[in-house]
Amino acid sequence: MLDSFLLSMENNINLYGVLICILISIILGFLIALTHKFTTRTSKNFLITLTLLPLITQCVILLINNNLGMSIAIAGTFSLVRFRSMPGNSREILMVFFAMTIGLATGLGYGLLAAIITMIGCILIFVLSKIKIYDNNVCERVLKILIPEDLDYSEVFDDILKKYTKSYRLMQIKTTNLGSMFELNYEIIVNSGINEKEFIDELRVRNGNLKIILTHPTDFTEF
Repeated sequence: MLDSFLLSMENNINLYGVLICILISIILGFLIALTHKFTTRTSKNFLITLTLLPLITQCVILLINNNLGMSIAIAGTFSLVRFRSMPGNSREILMVFFAMTIGLATGLGYGLLAAIITMIGCILIFVLSKIKIYDNNVCERVLKILIPEDLDYSEVFDDILKKYTKSYRLMQIKTTNLGSMFELNYEIIVNSGINEKEFIDELRVRNGNLKIILTHPTDFTEF
């Protein structure tokens, strides 16, 4: 039932089986892209990538066809593509590996197995994305503050942070702007119902109106 249908009885590539696997790859890639679209914010380009990635991976497997030298050359090519691309978040990395796994399965002719894996994977991703237990603390924030180098950062904001947060922790200190400024990165849990504008305004008075960023932990914002 789960045998490969790419190979004929003589162990040669079956063109009819290849065409079926191509169709299966496109359909399963489309399902993976739809699952990603309905469970997270994403871009059209990434959805197109997920749709076509199983097909492309399948073609790579067919081209290798048990050729060790060619497989090493293709692995090197994929490594170059990796270093030419920007890293994504954990969800995007998961979906890329998911799509490539399906492409590997269809490339070996296991179309039914690929369909089963896709159904199980898509259902798990959809269900787990809806479970509230995985949600971050709604009061958790990341606070980034830029201060001049002559300002003592050790306790300069402690009174303000104690006023507006339940807890805070200074996670990172680094110099910026050729060493003329410090960037402070805090993990904080704000008090419920605080006025964030007043909180930021008090910080601005203390740091000389330099840049301040207050984000959720899942946001990736740089100075």
